[in-house]
Amino acid sequence: MITPSLAVHAGSPDSAVPFVGDTVQWLERAVIGLNLCPFAKGVHVKGQIHYAVTLANNPAEVLEALRSELSALVAASPEQRDTTLLIVPHCLNDFLDFNDFQDAAEALLEKMDLDGTLQIASFHPQFQFAGTTEDDVTNCTNRSPYPTLHLLREESIDRAVEVFPDAEAIFERNMEVLRGLGIAGWSALNVGAGATAVSPSGEPARTQS
Repeated sequence: MITPSLAVHAGSPDSAVPFVGDTVQWLERAVIGLNLCPFAKGVHVKGQIHYAVTLANNPAEVLEALRSELSALVAASPEQRDTTLLIVPHCLNDFLDFNDFQDAAEALLEKMDLDGTLQIASFHPQFQFAGTTEDDVTNCTNRSPYPTLHLLREESIDRAVEVFPDAEAIFERNMEVLRGLGIAGWSALNVGAGATAVSPSGEPARTQS
């Protein structure tokens, strides 16, 4: 795998390493491993996912990091950077606060005149679909180690839809996969916060950037 690119906001690169490591492990074991997103493997193995971490602890700074990453993504070549994962480990840890932040994120997208060019999807460790209970395993389709904003190009989405026109079928399949896995099976994947904190040698695990 090509070493992914990394940007860090409001902190040092070294302090961001564990959060990227956990996110990559979640991507490889859950998103790709369970095939929850048929499009993720291609951009992952090509090194086209850009990882950004903001160590800010207030929404205003997170919004500024989002502004920076939106600008960087739209300016980058799709062949080099197809998509961005903005990881927010120290803020918006309450899912309701994270949901409220989505309005500000969408408003920023429109203010930057990027609506129709980029989209923002969301993942959260406490993600919960409307009408489900907190322990419903199907919520895990959108559960990541840390609050995460996924910045996507509309053109990439359009190409994906051409290959997989029935998005509803993907959603339904994911629900079936997770119900079959169960909460115990999901926990066994070890894709939560701190999952890569300790390497087999007992030293803190590190991810190259």
